[in-house]
Parts: sequence; structure tokens; C-alpha cells
Amino acid sequence: MSVNSFADELRARSDAAIAELFQVRPDLLSPVPTDLSALSARANSTPSLMRALESLNKFQLEVLTAICTLNSPFSKAELLSITTPDAGDELPRLWAAGLVYKDGNQFRLPGNLPHLIGNEPAGLGPQSLKKIDFKGLKDMPADSAAVLERLTWGPPRGQVASIKSPGKAIGWLLEKNYLAVMDSKTVVLPREVGMYLRGGKVLKEFTPFSKKFAGTVRKQRDVDRAAIANISNFLRWCEELAHHWSDEPPTALRSGGLGIRDLKRSADHLGVPENCVALVAEVLYLGGLIVIDTDDQILPTNSFDIWMSRSLEERWSALVTLWLETSRVSGLVGKTGEKNIAPLGPELDRAGIASMRKVTLNILSQNLELDPELETLQEIIAWQMPQRFNAEYIEWTLREAEWLGLTGQGALSEFGIAFLGEADDLGVESALPKPVDHILIQADNSAIAPGPLTVELANMIGTIADIESRGGASVYRFSESSIRRGLDHGQTGDQIKDFLKKTSKTPVPQPLEYLINDVAKRHGRLRVGSAQSYIRCEDEGLVTQILHDKKLESLRFRKLASQVLVCDVEPNDVIATLREASYLPAAENASGILISAPAIRRAKSRPRPPRVLSETHAPSEIVIKAAVRTLRTGEKASSHKPREVPRTTANETLDLLHQYIEEQASLTIGYADTNGGVSNRLIDPISISLGTLIARDHATGEMQSFRIPRITGVSPAK
Repeated sequence: MSVNSFADELRARSDAAIAELFQVRPDLLSPVPTDLSALSARANSTPSLMRALESLNKFQLEVLTAICTLNSPFSKAELLSITTPDAGDELPRLWAAGLVYKDGNQFRLPGNLPHLIGNEPAGLGPQSLKKIDFKGLKDMPADSAAVLERLTWGPPRGQVASIKSPGKAIGWLLEKNYLAVMDSKTVVLPREVGMYLRGGKVLKEFTPFSKKFAGTVRKQRDVDRAAIANISNFLRWCEELAHHWSDEPPTALRSGGLGIRDLKRSADHLGVPENCVALVAEVLYLGGLIVIDTDDQILPTNSFDIWMSRSLEERWSALVTLWLETSRVSGLVGKTGEKNIAPLGPELDRAGIASMRKVTLNILSQNLELDPELETLQEIIAWQMPQRFNAEYIEWTLREAEWLGLTGQGALSEFGIAFLGEADDLGVESALPKPVDHILIQADNSAIAPGPLTVELANMIGTIADIESRGGASVYRFSESSIRRGLDHGQTGDQIKDFLKKTSKTPVPQPLEYLINDVAKRHGRLRVGSAQSYIRCEDEGLVTQILHDKKLESLRFRKLASQVLVCDVEPNDVIATLREASYLPAAENASGILISAPAIRRAKSRPRPPRVLSETHAPSEIVIKAAVRTLRTGEKASSHKPREVPRTTANETLDLLHQYIEEQASLTIGYADTNGGVSNRLIDPISISLGTLIARDHATGEMQSFRIPRITGVSPAK
């Protein structure tokens, strides 16, 4: 039996086949089509076909390209004759995806698909309008043979000075119909000639299988050790960056995002590369843990404090989930040869990157204890998803997976395996070292943290000391600037000394106590306020020194009194410049009271995670079954003509409803909505109560109430 249209063929498919179509092309479900004609129209639409093509591997695309060179309808034997025996196995898969449909024992293509493949599939030209005698190719002149050799594998077009005087070689080919004229300066190789010269095959070679995975063998124990160290480092980077921006919040660019100088400053603070800081900032931004505030400052949010209260495993899992699902590509930050792209900016979204990350990790999960060769892995993924492949994205994915601890030494870790398998216990909490509540102060004004510190201790020590080296045991350095930072946060010199004596397992060295006392004594002697800015100081000699200091010439101080200087620079800039010149100023308010910086600064605005390009995921079995049921119901309803639901009076409607309830028969009703529109509803009536019909709606499969005054007519279901 011959099928005339794609819609007719869909009607002939079983519910299981329709469900499989929704499974491989989930975009067809949003929203659920009203009937099979609507489904065929959507499945044949250009956007849906483009998404379907993106889901094909390289060999499936090759087979589909070969199909486009055949005349419809075509048979499986015709396809095999121009491809390879493996191509026959792909026909059922292409049929299930609605990229070909059956016409009896043969197949056809949906109407819009050939346009997406191109007018010259596989580099073959258009079909000839004239009869071609291939026997003449045996006596072909050498010059003409050279022309055909250049055109055989595409592109099939060539340029001539004028078609009226094409030259001897091309003229001979035109005369024998081995070339055809496209316009006054273009000739084309007909498809039949191209296929003959190619030996009857569309492509030189087909690639039914991807390249085999190759990599360096790693021991899983070593992989997991490296991975847990990476997890510990990444969580610490997230904490440090948020605390650092709480103390010294960077200002966002006008276009949005983090500026180059602030990115470099943050990288120096963490001791990691700038692209690593970009990743850390992005996952914090995605989770709403940092935000660009209303005054354009980038600050942590209250959600960061909630995140810090969770277990280490929950923190890690939340961040990795965001990274795996996001369409933002932090690897683009600072990429050479392109416009500068800022972290947290609006230009990082790339469609398909989430799928590429999942494919990459899935390949690693199938090849455990192997650190992949980058080029081989790129070739494998290029075969699996040729339409969306980008070699750099694979490199960045591997790098970021290593930073996150999904991999260790390049191979997938047990934590990554558990995460991808959606295990309840990822094993991170038990593998990470337990937090310690003490430090070891050394004689050289440094302190060693013999493990990860508790949250309270890490916050305090991070305020009064600078991290010098990181690892299993971190080293902190006390300096004049770090002690000043603690004083700015409202601590006194005595409070800092008491804290160190309480938390250090070793005695506090005398030079460190002298340093704290000296900085505390000098801190606040010099005060800065708004005039735009003013400086006042009881030490007149210090005021005179500042006035004549060449390092401060840019501030252009003016002396108002023996103890007061003013300038036209913002107070924060004055304080920063004075500190760079080795002075220790403190800020005061309009009443002359010393201002101490808050220990914790949080954004005033709510978290606003960036927009993420969503990708269509495979729907659940329940959703698919409901969609198929709705589709079949809609098909029945659309097949009914309006006259099949004649208008009835209220009494006639009630009589008919009671009759169908007694007979337990399905019926079709006309039902008016609140806007006066009438739609046909296929139902199974159950009962009538208080002017309301209780019935099961075939479209939803659920029990619904229908007001009887709104029922315009009743007729039996057919």
C-alpha cells in the first residue's frame, strides 16, 4: 500500500513507535501536538529537523546524506548499493527518529530535510536533464579527464571565462553532456556522471565506527587520591574567593562581568591561573552565591552562608551539578584572538556545551583507569556529535573536570563515577580530611594550618593573615597589612593576640606581639572623612610629612589647619593611596567616630543567577504515555465533523447524558469555555450531581467536572 504523506504514515505507527519518536526527539512534546497532522508538521519543521540532525553521529549523517542523492521513494537495496552494508542497520533508527518514513516497502524523506542537507549532497551536482552515454568516457581527451578529476569529489561546479568559448577540454565535455551549463560562466558536473566516476559510491569511505579509545593507564587508588585533593582545593578556592570579594569587592564592568585587573588580582590572591578563577567565579555566580549588587559591586550573598553551613559533599555536589548543566563556557574568558570576554559577563553562553560535557564524562566512565589522549578523545566525540563538535571545548572540559575533582590524573575518579550514577553517598565526606581547630605559629611570623580549618577559624585567620602556600597544610603569613586588615574589621590588638594564643598549639613569638602592638598603636592615628575627603591627625609632624610626600602628589592635598588636610578625591581612594605609601589611615564618619569595616559583607540584592541556554532532555515514560494518549484522543476529536455534535436543549442534554451513563458508553460533547468558544471533548460519563457532569476526559485520562449549562450538544463517540 502506498502512503501519500508523512502524516498518513504517522497514523499507521503504533503507540510504541510514537513513544519512541518522542523519546529520541523530545522537542516534539513541547507542547503536545493536538493530533497527528500537527505532529507531522512539527516534525517536518526546520527547527525540529535541525535539532534532530544535531543528535546524529557521523555515520548516520553520512547515510542520510547518501539518501538525499536518491530519488524518492527509495528501497533499502538502492541505499546499500551506494553506501556500505552497515547503512542498512541505520534505516530503522532514522525511521524511529522521523527522519525517513515508510511508503509501503520503500522509504521517503520529510519534505524539508533535503534542504537542510544541501542542494549538493556529498559534493554531487544536480541530476542531468539529458541522456548520458558513459561509453564515451573511454575515449576522453586527457585535458577533459583532468577537469573531471577535479570535479569528481566536489564541489561539482567550475568557472569558465565565457560559456560561448569554454575551451577545447570543457567544450568536449559539454558536447557529450558530461558537464552541464548553470549560467554564462559556470559549468556543473551532473549527479549521474559524478556517481559513475566515484564508482557508484557516494563517499570515498564511510565511518560506521568511531576511533578506539586510547590513553595512559592509571591506578584507581592514585586517581582517587588526586581527585580528593582537587575537590578539597576547589572548595577552598570557592570559600577564599567569596571571602576575598567580601573584604575587597570588585566593581563590575558597564557591560557586566569582572574586569581584567580584578581577575588578575583575584588570581594572585588564590595563587591559581586566571582561567581557574574564572571557573570558580562562574560556578559561584550560577549558584547565586555571589551577585553583582545594585551599586555594581560583586559581593557574596546570604546564600553563600547557607551553602557554607552544608556538608562538604553537599557543597561539592551542588557546584558540580551547576557546572554540568550550564551553557556558560568559562574557558572563553581571556581567549586570545577574540574580543575580551569577561567572567560573569553576558557573552559566555554557548549552545550544546552541556551535552558535550556529558558525552565526555560518559566516555571516561566507559574507560576507567585511563587518562585519555586528547586528540583521540576529540576524534571520538567528533564522530559522536559532528554537528556540535568543538575541539577546544573538549580540552576545557577535561581541564575543568580535573579542577572540580571529577577526575584525577586525567581518569574518572570514584567520586565522579558516583556522581554520574546519582548515588546517595558520593564518598567525598569520608575521603576528605577532617577540619582542625588549631594552628602552629612559627618564629618567622608565619602560621601552619595542619589541615583544613573549621569555618570560624578559617574566617578569622584569613582576616588577620595572608595565605602564603596552599595544600594539605596551608601556610599563613602575618604582616603589617594583614594585621591592619584585622583592625579594619573591628578587632583590637588585644583581641587578635588573645585569639592567636587560644588557637595556636605553639607560643606566640614576641616579634609577632610587637608587630601587633605597633600596628594597633598606629592604626587610626590618621583619619579620613568626606570633604570630598579630609585628613585630620593630632600629630602635626605626620600631617606635614604627608603634605610633602611625593608619592601622594596625585591627591593634591590642601592644608586647612595644622592638623587638617582636604582633597577632591573619594575617601576610599584616599585610604587606598595612603596605604600604598605605607601609611595606616582609618576611616571615620561625620561625627568623628572611627569606622570599622564589617566582618562580613553581603549583597543587598537577591541572588540573580545568569540565564542558561536550556537543552531538551529525554522526557519520562509517564510524560510520553500521557502525550501519546492525548495525541490519539486529539486525532479522534479532529476526525469528527461539527455536525456530529448537534446542539441540544437542556432537557435533551440531560436525557442523553443519563442514557450514556446507564450504558457506560463514551460520548462526544460540545463544551463552551469562559470566552464563548466551543470545543469537542471525548469523555466517559460517570455521574451527574448539582448541575455538574463528572466524567473521565480521554485527553488527560483524569476525572473532570463539566457544567451542564455549558454543554452545547451530545453525540456518540465514533
